[in-house]
Amino acid sequence: MADSANQHAPATGHGYAIGHLTDVNVNDDLLNYITQVELTMVRFGGRWLVHGATPEVREGPNSGDIVIIQFPDMSLARAWYESAEYQEIIRLRTENSTSWIALLEGVPPGYSAHTTIEMLRSSV
Repeated sequence: MADSANQHAPATGHGYAIGHLTDVNVNDDLLNYITQVELTMVRFGGRWLVHGATPEVREGPNSGDIVIIQFPDMSLARAWYESAEYQEIIRLRTENSTSWIALLEGVPPGYSAHTTIEMLRSSV
């Protein structure tokens, strides 16, 4: 049901890269990744919102650190992730942590949950 709503949502929000890392092995390769990832994202308008923070979990299991990078829009988030510069350094993270990365589109300015409720109602 949520997938159906997402397919019809307006595409005008920021793009976000969300990362979750556990079992992090801090070494020269990982430190190089951190330096390089910042250089790769700037070209696409990326900026840190959260970097390596351990969440204060209120519900569910707690493990790992969270990274959130904001981009002006989803197409720039995709372009960053798919760029040759970023693809070249991914192994520095994956070989030194257990992690996942997801790209998400934020809601547009002025968004209200009412918009999603109406889309969900119309799909039932």
